[in-house]
Amino acid sequence: MNQTPAPGSLAALQAQHGARYRWLLLLAVMVGTVASVMSSTIVNVAIPDLSRHFVLGQDRAQWVTSGFMAASTTSMLTTPWLLSRFGYRGVYNGCMWLLLGGGVLGGLANDYPLVLLARVLEGLAAGVVQPIPAIIILRAFQPHEQGRASGLFGTGVVLAPALGPSLGGVLVDLFGWRSIFFMVVPFCLASLWLARRYVPTGAPGGVAAGQDSSAIDWLGLAMATVGTVCLLNGLVELQGPHPAWAATLLGAAGVLLLAFLAWQRRLQRRGGGGGAGTQPLMDLRLFRHQQFAMGCLVSGIYGAALFGSTYLLPVYMQIALGLSPSFVGSILLPAGIALAVTIPTVGHLADHQPAHRLVSAGLLMLAASFALMITLGLQAPVHWLIVFSVLGRVGLGFILPSLNLGAMRGLPHATISQGSSTISFVRMLGGAAGVSLCGVALQWRLSAHGVALHDAQHGAARLDAFNDVFLMLAAACALAMLAAWRLRPKASGN
Repeated sequence: MNQTPAPGSLAALQAQHGARYRWLLLLAVMVGTVASVMSSTIVNVAIPDLSRHFVLGQDRAQWVTSGFMAASTTSMLTTPWLLSRFGYRGVYNGCMWLLLGGGVLGGLANDYPLVLLARVLEGLAAGVVQPIPAIIILRAFQPHEQGRASGLFGTGVVLAPALGPSLGGVLVDLFGWRSIFFMVVPFCLASLWLARRYVPTGAPGGVAAGQDSSAIDWLGLAMATVGTVCLLNGLVELQGPHPAWAATLLGAAGVLLLAFLAWQRRLQRRGGGGGAGTQPLMDLRLFRHQQFAMGCLVSGIYGAALFGSTYLLPVYMQIALGLSPSFVGSILLPAGIALAVTIPTVGHLADHQPAHRLVSAGLLMLAASFALMITLGLQAPVHWLIVFSVLGRVGLGFILPSLNLGAMRGLPHATISQGSSTISFVRMLGGAAGVSLCGVALQWRLSAHGVALHDAQHGAARLDAFNDVFLMLAAACALAMLAAWRLRPKASGN
């Protein structure tokens, strides 16, 4: 006896849209992810304006980025539990409403604490949403088309940080920093409409949402959240007048991280995740798979370099080189176009070429783009800045479609949700630390060269400080290449 599928279920949507449904589903979640990624990076163009408007130091101004990163990092760990409890559509819609509310609040805020609150709300939403596409790609697509799906999805997602600064720079020049918060509103509205049509109500695996009665690990989530905040505050305080306080915060972050891992292992031994027990936020057994462990290591270092440089580059171009926000956006535009072309090309390659080769090649190009920045002087032709930016974005194009596939293809099918949230957590934790570390390293090198950030009379020394930080980023990417090469499967067939 045939039963009619429940409206909005995976079976009903597949029957309604046929073989093309998986691509429509990917498009639907891509729009929402674009909104979340855009909200994470576009604000960097407005940091100098925010600093002047609220009379902030560089260490406090960067919290509009670091606060977002801290919130999104810890919320990523909740994605598997939320999906099993509320289903794809319920979780996705809730995140889009939260992201929309954060954008409106930030655009209307008159006090800096409200701006930070808006960034935290946006970060919470973005963190839950961002692991979902990898889960869908690995569950809904066959292995021979996962690379193509990752390439298509990556093209849309990377256009947000690639083209966002270009549009954001123009908006900041014309309408001020508030306009960048409102940019996410149309994307959120479009994603809500698409979700109603194409995102299923069920949980991962095609089952109905709400069947898993396990409780979320609130203690583990609290330890991860407080530990991340301590880490970021400790990194910022390294350049403050109280080094003992910075050491205390960093020590607390280390203790909380170890306690978090020990608690996750204890829950795992209890058999958490089934029945009415408490479900661990992170399945530590995944790290027994070499490809996954190395993929997480690469993701952490890569996240630090990527998000750190995303914060650093607009500040470098506006302050060290004296360029306007709109001109900075125009410089980054060719790099964004190059990235958009590279992603689908490499996505096709990822279906046939070993992931470790593609990721290593991308890291090499990214490291070279950072290292070459030191060859630019105050009067350097702008076209070299464009060339080096393009080189770095092409490197990103090699990494993005390949890294998740290379890390998670060998995982058991039932652990894909946990794997996606864990690797996203590690990448964002690296990114959150990278933003703070770039700010701290910049202040450290400015002090070492005896200049202040806005000291235009000593432009050459200030430029040297930026160059020192670029070399650090190049070294981090070179280090990640050692781990990337171990993404190679143990079997000789790859």
